[in-house]
Amino acid sequence: MFQMTTIPEVALSPKDVRELIRGGEFTRPTAGVAAGYVQANLAILPKEYAFDFLLFCQRNPKPCPLVEVLEPGQVEVSVTAPSSDIRTDVPLYRVYENGEMSAEISNLTGLWKSDFVSFLLGCSFSFESALINNGIKLPHFESGTNVSMYITNIPTVPAGPFSGPMVVSMRSIPQEKVVRAVQVTSRFPGVHGSPIHIGDPSAIGISNLSQPDFGDPTIIKEGEVPVFWACGVTPQSVAMSSKPPIMVTHAPGHMFITDMKDEDYSVL
Repeated sequence: MFQMTTIPEVALSPKDVRELIRGGEFTRPTAGVAAGYVQANLAILPKEYAFDFLLFCQRNPKPCPLVEVLEPGQVEVSVTAPSSDIRTDVPLYRVYENGEMSAEISNLTGLWKSDFVSFLLGCSFSFESALINNGIKLPHFESGTNVSMYITNIPTVPAGPFSGPMVVSMRSIPQEKVVRAVQVTSRFPGVHGSPIHIGDPSAIGISNLSQPDFGDPTIIKEGEVPVFWACGVTPQSVAMSSKPPIMVTHAPGHMFITDMKDEDYSVL
């Protein structure tokens, strides 16, 4: 087994990172890890709720762009990450029961049920390499901290029992590079695409940027503008609003890393 200290995390393959996570050797947020590969949000529900949640994702493609959906009980993400195990290959999971977070756990082997259906949703971490390649620095990417995420006043389109406010991720972008950030991320509609809001956070129901609902605070420097993208943590907001008996998700920022290249999801 290689040592993490000998190989830069940005250069590790997705399979290497998943093995480290599975072995309990990697437990932090995955921003900046296995750069260039698609990372995914996770939502797991009992089969009886799967169709309605699939419909919810189809009606809300900005926050919930589908990457892969597994069969009931299936644990291998066979299309985008062969030989993986959805029960063990996420650094940290959250369990919601009746709308309340009941646990954060490092694997799902003791919780897993044969009727669980897993949804992999696109993640904005996947376009961050493109932003950096275009000269837009992302301090959380470089420091290994978590991006700032906020619950907004933007409603999602309901489906069956599922509804709730959209969650957004925020990156502080130099004013002169905002247009370029919009252009770059617009190329990746399968991983949230272009921003949904730029500027005044109160316009989307955010009262205090220094107190994110998920993730770590971001310092906005002089000459920078807050830019907001739809976020795959939205299912956790939906779980709190809709209160299904159980929903399992990733902990915000602790993503599942696929074998797919970011450019595979580029439209240009």
